[in-house]
Amino acid sequence: MFFIMGITQGRKDFDYDQMIVCEHCGSYGRYQVYMTYMCLSLFFIPCLKWNRQYYVQSTCCNTVYSLEPEIGKRIVRGEKTEILPENLTKVQAGYKSSFKRCSNCGFETQEEFEYCPKCGKKF
Repeated sequence: MFFIMGITQGRKDFDYDQMIVCEHCGSYGRYQVYMTYMCLSLFFIPCLKWNRQYYVQSTCCNTVYSLEPEIGKRIVRGEKTEILPENLTKVQAGYKSSFKRCSNCGFETQEEFEYCPKCGKKF
């Protein structure tokens, strides 16, 4: 008889929407919450998960933060939870984009315009 088992690292993304002004780059963005874990699989079926860690990534500059486990567990349960700056610890700094994005139409440009060339709204 053969036993097929293995230990792998997994990642699960959660459907979470919170708009922010990023502390790192100063742009508008939102938080993406995900969990990493180690998993024991038997016959390709995940049986046991451990070492769960929760992370938040900003969409504007991709800065990664470690999230307090209590807040992460609330998000997993589907509770409406606001992530506050004191709940986060910076893990990896992101990059600041050189693009300017219009808040009205979404047009992106690298030029230093005062008004959007597409819709005319002030940047």
